[in-house]
Amino acid sequence: MTATDITIETAAPVDTAPVTLSDSAAIKVRELLDAEGRNDLRLRIAVQPGGCAGMQYQLFFDERSLDGDVTIDQPVAGGSVPLVVDRTSVPLVTGAVITYTDTIEKQGFEIDNPNAGGGCACGNSFCG
Repeated sequence: MTATDITIETAAPVDTAPVTLSDSAAIKVRELLDAEGRNDLRLRIAVQPGGCAGMQYQLFFDERSLDGDVTIDQPVAGGSVPLVVDRTSVPLVTGAVITYTDTIEKQGFEIDNPNAGGGCACGNSFCG
């Protein structure tokens, strides 16, 4: 997937999507959105203070549009996945790739973030 495959809407100039989903993550998010039965929801990716390493990721479905949000429409088989990142989180997650793993050993979303200076053993928080 290239940056030209992704539609981005933002008030501030952004050349590429700050966050992308792997194919497996996009499929899983699309499944979860379809299960919600609402077409007004987007996956919001945010960074909040907290966690054992100082900052933690927040992934949740949201219908709100906040001032300065970067909205990403990422293609996936059979449609697209709407994502949104708030303006304060954009510099903290730019270049991040969200993957989804579903094996006997592990299940869930993981964020590979090149901006994370370090993390914790639980994998849910990081430092900048």
